[in-house]
Amino acid sequence: MVRPRTFDESTVLEAAAAQFRVHGYADTSTEQLCEAADVRRSSLYNAFTSKDELFVRALEHYASTMRAIQESILTDVSLSGADRIRKLIDAIVEEERVARAEGHAAGCMGVHTLMNPDLRARNERIARILERDLQKRLGLLEETIRAGRADGSMPGGPDAGEGALLVNTLISGIRVTAQTGVTPDVLHRIALDGLRSLLG
Repeated sequence: MVRPRTFDESTVLEAAAAQFRVHGYADTSTEQLCEAADVRRSSLYNAFTSKDELFVRALEHYASTMRAIQESILTDVSLSGADRIRKLIDAIVEEERVARAEGHAAGCMGVHTLMNPDLRARNERIARILERDLQKRLGLLEETIRAGRADGSMPGGPDAGEGALLVNTLISGIRVTAQTGVTPDVLHRIALDGLRSLLG
């Protein structure tokens, strides 16, 4: 008889993603995952069969969760297009501020995974999750930039496609630079300077 699960799967995925986004796949141990999720090793592997499977499921959970947060900001029609982009940057930097108070950078599971081509190569689902997530996020950013052009808050700068890539690149840069200990206030100024061509 299969033993009933003694934990909530979404809670475990959230806890696992929190570890992977800070430490990456290789530097996250099974012990860390069990402690973070407050589950026994046997329960973890009964549910997910392996660390690899847990990573894939956690990556999918992380990507959809983070994208939903960004979507709620970028589709807020009460704000101009430019203010939506600024609010998104504010949210990213605030996450780094909270993490810094806890003694680490927030990290990013997507960035960690993109920087590990061997990990993507050995599981095609990882590459598919990352590509699908990137295209959806770029699409949201393009729509926001078009809205900014329509409402006059983004009168110039690169076209919507390149503008979306610019914003996405700056967000990734914030995540990486935060790992070096740069303060949130400096990260915020750098990001807005980088967006000057887009936001004016």
